[in-house]
Order: sequence, then C-alpha cells, then structure tokens
Amino acid sequence: MWGGMRKDHDVLSFANGMLVDLPSPSSLSWAWNAGSMLALCLFVQLLTGLVLASGFSASTELAFSSVDALNREVWFGWMFRFLHANGASAFFVCLYAHLMRGLYFNGYRSVGVWNIGVLMLLLVMATAFLGYVLPWGQMSFWAATVITNFISAIPYVGADAVIWLWGGFAVGGPTLGRFYMFHFVLPFVITGCTVLHLVFLHSSGSKNPLGVESYLDKVSFSPLFSFKDLLGVVFVLWGLVAVCMYCPTIFMDAENFIMANQLVTPTHIKPEWYFLFGYAILRSVPNKLGGVIAMAAGMCMFLLAPLIWGGQNHNVAWSAVARVVYWWFIASFVVLTWIGGCHVASPFVEIGQIFSVVYFGLFLVVMPVVMVF
Repeated sequence: MWGGMRKDHDVLSFANGMLVDLPSPSSLSWAWNAGSMLALCLFVQLLTGLVLASGFSASTELAFSSVDALNREVWFGWMFRFLHANGASAFFVCLYAHLMRGLYFNGYRSVGVWNIGVLMLLLVMATAFLGYVLPWGQMSFWAATVITNFISAIPYVGADAVIWLWGGFAVGGPTLGRFYMFHFVLPFVITGCTVLHLVFLHSSGSKNPLGVESYLDKVSFSPLFSFKDLLGVVFVLWGLVAVCMYCPTIFMDAENFIMANQLVTPTHIKPEWYFLFGYAILRSVPNKLGGVIAMAAGMCMFLLAPLIWGGQNHNVAWSAVARVVYWWFIASFVVLTWIGGCHVASPFVEIGQIFSVVYFGLFLVVMPVVMVF
C-alpha cells in the first residue's frame, strides 16, 4: 500500500514540477503558445480518431461507404469526421509555427529536444499521409498510388519493396488494411515522443526571445503561462469548430467525394496542402530518384540545424541580415506550397525549380555563413 502511495506521489510531483512549478523565462511571448496548441490538436485527433475507428471498415468495397455512413447516420458523426479531417490541418499549422519559432529563437541549441521534435514532425507527416488514403476517394487512391510508387526509384530493391508495401501489384485491399493499422498505431507512438520531448525540454529549460541565458529571471509556469496557453488553446479550438460548422470541406479535394476508381485518373493528382512544399521539390527534379532524395532531404534537413546553424549570434533576431535570410526562407516555403498545388506546366515548373534551389541554398549555405559572421 505504501509503495503504491509513493508511486502516486512521485507521479504527482513530476506533473506538478512539469506544469506548475517549472521555472520559465519571464520574457516568453505568444510564439511559445504553439506547443500547448499542438497538445490540444493531438488530443482532438486521438479522441476523434478513436470514435471514427469504431465505424470504419478497412476494405476497398466498404471504406468509402462506411465514411459516408459515419457522416449521415451516426449521431454527430459528421462533426467527429470534420474535426478529425480539419484537425490535421490545424495540427500542421501549429506544427510549422512551432518549428519556425524554434529556428528563429535558437531552439535547435537544445539538441535532444530539437531532434525529438523533428522526429515527431516526420511521424506526423507519415500518419497524415496514411490517414489521407483511408476514405478511399479518388484523390486518396491516386495519391497513394503515385507517392508509394516513388519507392520503386530505389536501386535494386525498389520494385520489390513497392510490391511488398502494396501487398500485391497495385494499391488495393491489403494496402488499405496496412495503412489503417499504422494510422491507428502511430499516434500513440507520437504521444510517447511528446512525453519524451517534454522531459528533455524541462531538463534543459526553455529558450527565450532575448537569447540570454539567465537563471535569475525565472518565474513559475503557473499561473502566468498556463493562462496564456489556455487562451491559445481556446483560440485554436474556436477556430477549428468554426471551420467545421461553416466551411467543413474547405481543405478537402472535390475528387475525394468520388469513390476510388482504378480506371479513371484525376486530371491533377496532388497531396494535402501541408505536403505541397515537398511535392513541389519532388517535381522540380527531372530524375525520379533525384526527386525522391530531394523531397526527403527537404523534410529531414531540419535535423542539421544544430550542426550548421550554431554560429556566433545567440539569436537570429539580433542580426538584421540573418533576419532577412530567415524570412526569405519562410517565403520560399510558402511559394513551394503554392507551386505544389499548381499544374505541371510552364511557368510553374520553372518557378518551383528556382525556389527549390532557394529553399535549400538559404538553409544549408547562406544562413550558416550569416550565423558565423
């Protein structure tokens, strides 16, 4: 009995130290609210995903109709479906804001926190892609076909790897079942990584907008920052519910309201908006294998930030030149997102190639030089 009470006391002490008495820099701004917003998005996705999983059928014959039945016949099923679909977009908005804030305010100097965060970004991307396939609409099916087929570009083993992934010679029932399984399991892996991310963060402490490490200018996390986080959470939840009520299909492709048909190809195949920057990089390289490598590099290169961005300046905001380079990098990301949604035609192809070079050049070459000097 005493041992159980001691364990409960240890858990409560850990939670109290993590959420109440954690010493935090007093100068933290609204940019630090993205972390709590991400926690809300993860909770919403887990809750709505569990509800949707109870009525989803992972078969090519029933997947589309089961999603339609959830919308039409389950009590408030439409709300859970749209919260889950639009919650993914909210998740990525907060995720990209969190990532860019870390770049701007030297979050990458906490190497453990940063690497786990980038790993979580990649896991969330994988989970979102798998979930996009599950409704088994036209765009879901053809996006899965196109994206998974890029694995065949790997020399020697690529073709066999694609067949193994599909469970056959085309995207079909086995593929849908596997994607459903991984889409269900990965969010719990992400939750575990989130706890690990917080443990590393609270062992090293949060950075601050001033870029000055001070052990004297600290305040308790609560009530100041807990109320600021609560305000951000309410804002995101209000926005998400408003989108689901007034324009629930704004982020959805019209082709996905048509059941998947292997004999009819959409005129323009594209992924969801949060993958469009990587898709634009992929299309900018004429070689198939080179495009796959460039796309993967564009998503994984953030792992290099602790190595190549560790210059003399303690904060990007301290240097006017570094600040300009940073915002040009953000602009290139936005332009690539726009280009990824455009047709593969001139001048969009040329613009994508130019800004792909700008995207990599600013991150891998220009910013490291600026940070040193």
